[in-house]
Amino acid sequence: MLFSRKKGLSIDTLIGESTAIDGDLVFSGGLRLDGKVRGNIRAASDKPSMLVISEKGMVEGEITVGHLILNGTVKGPVHAGELLELQPHARVLGEVRYAALEMHQGALVEGRLVPLGQEEIKALPNLVTTESADEDAEVKDSPAEVAEVGKAA
Repeated sequence: MLFSRKKGLSIDTLIGESTAIDGDLVFSGGLRLDGKVRGNIRAASDKPSMLVISEKGMVEGEITVGHLILNGTVKGPVHAGELLELQPHARVLGEVRYAALEMHQGALVEGRLVPLGQEEIKALPNLVTTESADEDAEVKDSPAEVAEVGKAA
């Protein structure tokens, strides 16, 4: 049993290197992918799940799973509700949403990394939007302020 130490999950299903699947895939438990999937991969939401994509594995589609260990290639968005582990040969071309992230040296993500619970982009406190900067400039150049500056000189 592979990965039996991690939350009691084991690999119950294997998609071999010479296998190609065209279509969506729904699974529960543990799945190891050494082949290719052109379609979405989704874990059953009511049970713990783990997807392992080996260095030879490739997915063209969206992945939604609890725990993802990736060492292959994904062309599409990834959603890991618990843990995402990007191993050295991992390649993700798309947005990545995760609860916890472990990223090894050599892994590559071409897209946004979005921690779950922080989907909204928050501006840094010292950044000012263009509109508020224009308003500040108008207030600073107001006649009353210019008059006060002239008195101080």
